Amino acid sequence: MSSARRRRKIMAEMNVVPYIDVMLVLLVIFMVTAPIMQTGVTVDAPDAQAEPLDANNQQEPLTISVDASGRLFLDDGSEVPAANVTAYVSSQLDAKAERPVYVKADSTVEYRHLMNAMVAVQQAGAKKIGLMADPAPPDQP
Repeated sequence: MSSARRRRKIMAEMNVVPYIDVMLVLLVIFMVTAPIMQTGVTVDAPDAQAEPLDANNQQEPLTISVDASGRLFLDDGSEVPAANVTAYVSSQLDAKAERPVYVKADSTVEYRHLMNAMVAVQQAGAKKIGLMADPAPPDQP
């Protein structure tokens, strides 16, 4: 009868299996949603033989897109007039205006629309302005 009344010893270990299951589910969710979260406007940028820039900057670059008809778009894909681009860029820059701003234009856009976008960014006080291009296919010189 003493063996039947024996008390079980309290287990002081933590069961981590449910936590591992939760982490794996979160990993799958992030892997599925990460490609969907890329925002912006689809622009057919021109091809160029330029080398990619170093990613040694601590700040995420700001991108302004210009489509084939000359409309301007912000990072989130919303259309905005050139006057509002200046206000938006100036609000996104830090005190030193060190955050890079990239202008991404369609390969068929008129030059004046591209220049209007670059002028709007420059008037906002950006010091680092760059143009984006797609990498050239290996068969082009």
